[in-house]
Amino acid sequence: MQLFLFAVLALVVAVNAHGPPKGQIARKAALSSRCASHVNHNNQKRWKRGFSPSISNTTVPIRTQGPYYSALQNETCVLSPEITAGPYYWPHSQTLRQDMTENQVGVPLWLDIGVIDMATCLPLEGVMVDLWHCNATGSYSSFSALSPNTPFPELLAEQGKNISDFVVGETDLHTDAETWLRGMWPTNEEGLMQMKTIFPGFYVERSIHIHVQVHTDWTVRENGTLVFENTVSTGQLYFDEELEAKIMALQPYASHVEINRTINAEDMEFSKGMANGYNPVVSVVQVDDDDLSKGLIGYITIGVDSSAIRDEHWSAA
Repeated sequence: MQLFLFAVLALVVAVNAHGPPKGQIARKAALSSRCASHVNHNNQKRWKRGFSPSISNTTVPIRTQGPYYSALQNETCVLSPEITAGPYYWPHSQTLRQDMTENQVGVPLWLDIGVIDMATCLPLEGVMVDLWHCNATGSYSSFSALSPNTPFPELLAEQGKNISDFVVGETDLHTDAETWLRGMWPTNEEGLMQMKTIFPGFYVERSIHIHVQVHTDWTVRENGTLVFENTVSTGQLYFDEELEAKIMALQPYASHVEINRTINAEDMEFSKGMANGYNPVVSVVQVDDDDLSKGLIGYITIGVDSSAIRDEHWSAA
């Protein structure tokens, strides 16, 4: 029997540049605790509609015996602390599209992301979901000449810079104009967006992850440039350790042997994301039960508080 199924999980990420005050966290947690039933209802609708990415003319059949999950795994949607955008954040390379794979080889990954407003428990339409991650052997586009096996402070020192002077998204370390595995797309009227990519690899001192931001108040200039005024959420998405081990045994991931892979339990950023009951782990289901290399579908709901916005202004190609 062929069904179109999704794994269901909730991720909620924060919105203050330096982390919200404790009182604000408590207020948002109280607001978000009302949203579990709303998210579950939306997930049920998404399961019924199946997976039919607009980037393709065909649906993706999933061979399995029943729903991977029929409800949220945690009963409460809560806000997590804001996680760093990371040293390989380069907004000038972010590209508007629904397939950010380009020429990169790896296990296909279709991300199905929902965004809800934790203050109202309603889907957020028209917010821009911005994603970027490394390739199967740990390199980032726009920074591909930097070794994924060298700790970042050492990379800075090699270029005569100090870690204390580094500003994410501003200090210019980019080495090329490549844009692979970087993409963004707005949510539809149901607060949903889909993105095709590959399963990420790893680099030194970090577990496998995908960076995500949610932007509001974006516009498109006549020359096609996107302009963002506000960011309401910054976070990182992770995966189950058992799944990661299986994928890292496949090529081209298995060719990355210069360093040992950092597992989730060893990653400080993962620990921050999991603090206080938050859960940034994407739930996945295989496209083909018998062949992991055929690809995965990952589902996650991001809850944001649209009333808590970090002001910023930048442009993307």
